[in-house]
Parts: sequence; C-alpha cells; structure tokens
Amino acid sequence: MRIVDSKNRMSLRELHEMAANTFGDMVKAVIDVKLALMAIDAELHADEEALLIENGSDQKDLWGINLYPEIEGEDFIEFDSMINLRPSIGNRSRGVENPEVREKVRKVVADLVIR
Repeated sequence: MRIVDSKNRMSLRELHEMAANTFGDMVKAVIDVKLALMAIDAELHADEEALLIENGSDQKDLWGINLYPEIEGEDFIEFDSMINLRPSIGNRSRGVENPEVREKVRKVVADLVIR
C-alpha cells in the first residue's frame, strides 16, 4: 500500500503490475479530493482510508474507487466502495452520487496516473 501524490506519481505500467499481483484486472484506491492524492494497492478500501487519515486527510474528503488498467475511457474508474456509503451527506450508495465529486476524483486520478 502506498500514497501517490503530485510529487510521486505512478505509471500505468505500475498499475498493471499492481492489478496482476492482487485482483487480476483491478486495483482498489481511495482518493482525497481536497489534498489531491490517493492511497492505492490494498485489499480493502478501508485500509487505504485509514492510511490517508493517519497522514492528515479528513474522512469527508475520501472516496473509494477501483481502477481497471486494461480499460480506457470512463470505465477506467469504477465508483464502488463501502466507504462511500454516507447517508448523512446524501450519498446512499456504494457509488459517488454527486457529479462534482466524481469529476474531482477523475481529475485527481488523471493527474496522478501517468498514461
């Protein structure tokens, strides 16, 4: 598990290797939309969430996703994680229902994963 930020980006090749070593076609990640960083390469989104919180992130800014390195376009990112269930702020699913938050997540991923 590691934290990726603008000073320590990752390549698509690294993402492929992570996928091959874990779930085969997918890598779990948690994005901090405020600090523009992500934790990646763990079995559970909750572990990545905990790592970011330990390093100064605020839970309200964290969103769980899955990345599919073999897929291009919008399906590269899957918005699906138990940590996204937040009925108190109106997010009543495992997805990310707010389009503005989804766009922030996409921008962070586009910046941190070098294609």
